[in-house]
Amino acid sequence: MDLPHDAKAGPTKPEVRAVTVSKLGLTEADHFVEVGSCTGAVTVLAARRAGRVTALERKPERLEVTERNLAANGIDPTADRVDLVAAEAPEGLPADADALFLGGSRNFEAVLDHAVETGVRRVVMNVSRLEVAGRAVEAFRERDILDEVIQLQASYGYELAGATSFDAENPVYVLTGGVVDDDRDGGGESEAVDDGSEASDDAKRSDADRAGVDA
Repeated sequence: MDLPHDAKAGPTKPEVRAVTVSKLGLTEADHFVEVGSCTGAVTVLAARRAGRVTALERKPERLEVTERNLAANGIDPTADRVDLVAAEAPEGLPADADALFLGGSRNFEAVLDHAVETGVRRVVMNVSRLEVAGRAVEAFRERDILDEVIQLQASYGYELAGATSFDAENPVYVLTGGVVDDDRDGGGESEAVDDGSEASDDAKRSDADRAGVDA
């Protein structure tokens, strides 16, 4: 991927991008939304995987950088179904997103509220500051959408006195989660218990036996 145009912020480091996109699990059936597109690094990768992409950026000059970096990578917003939206989240966020990425912490709680209200199935947020990461974890938990938190730290080798030493990048916390679709993920469990099957009857007898022993 080529990012010749600079937005004076970012881009997300390649190693972090790789994990982020992997956790998003994008498919051609997905509508992906990036909150704070900046250089467009994640938008470029998403445009090659998702069926539709919305890149939201509150600063018009940064949105122009996103568009120019898309062009540098052979991506035509019209042909490749990439919507570039100049707005500050949560305003401007679509109501039909399947996956959402927050590359920064501005208004993140309101964005998470929007994700819950609209049923976004996969949410990934990257945070570099420890205090913000703590608040973000609590916000995910309060909304019951937290799956996992990963701390990533890459180190880059360089030559020192004829040997190899390393410069370490600051750690990044990757929060992943999303809204569970009860009809898809949880509906079958109650049916298995109450379907009147032999297995269900066995389970009831087992419960009764245990109750008799305990008594």
